[in-house]
Amino acid sequence: MAINDDIANLIKSALAEDLGSEGDITSQAIFDADDEGEALIRCKQTGVLSGISLVAPLFELVDAYLSQITPLSPITQATRTEIYCADGDALEPGKVVCRIKGAVRPILAGERTVLNLLRRLSGIATETAKMAAALKEGGGKTRLLDTRKTAPGMRSLEKAAVRHGGGDNHRAGLYDMILIKDTHVKRAGGVTPALTKTLEWRGGKETPLIEIEVQSVEEFTEALQLKPDRVMLDNMSPKEIELCVDERDVSGLNIQLEASGNITLGILPDIAATNVDFVSSGAITHSAPALDFHLVML
Repeated sequence: MAINDDIANLIKSALAEDLGSEGDITSQAIFDADDEGEALIRCKQTGVLSGISLVAPLFELVDAYLSQITPLSPITQATRTEIYCADGDALEPGKVVCRIKGAVRPILAGERTVLNLLRRLSGIATETAKMAAALKEGGGKTRLLDTRKTAPGMRSLEKAAVRHGGGDNHRAGLYDMILIKDTHVKRAGGVTPALTKTLEWRGGKETPLIEIEVQSVEEFTEALQLKPDRVMLDNMSPKEIELCVDERDVSGLNIQLEASGNITLGILPDIAATNVDFVSSGAITHSAPALDFHLVML
């Protein structure tokens, strides 16, 4: 699989952090450059896989990195990978996700980086899947969204992990959608002036989409009059969310509603029962527990 330059640079940076300018000196001490072997990567927990598409390009980059430090023996082949699963697949303890073949040195040099990526991304996919399942318990049409609360430099990978877990993506960054937060509202002097200025800035165009965050049913009613594309209902109870959904439906306006703030697994069925369009959660990226994997040499 080809990866874009941003992801390649991220992997190169992670390898440089681990290998420095000398490489894996433990493996250099024990194994000759032409010692070959095989390894398996297994999952140790139940969950959802994300990041497997990075394994092959990662070991290509490992080979390139090590060849610049200690040239491999001419008889040594490039590291090869056999991928047995796809991103989004369900996992159980003991599941083998891939096999790696080649010189022992690059296999072990890439071990920690590949496991770190699989653990973090699969943890996000797994947490997303849990929350998406909880939403389905409440019925209705509510979809789960992520946020911008991602690890610096890893946003595209973490948002892909959310999709692998059955969630949807919110805006990619500050550049592709307008989201008027409470900080904007406060500094602008209220919901109406903040939203009015934003709508004037956009003019008669349909893009970028405009969303505004409100803190109460009263603020929601105020925002509804100006017809933004989406309204975020921040830290509202299921009852308050239901009142806003009903008001939107009675108005006949095609405005999306998004519940956000203090979203926990237990409350999701109640929120879904309100028939709100979206629930956004930062926890699926910033607080997802890692899913455990290990690499075993054969």
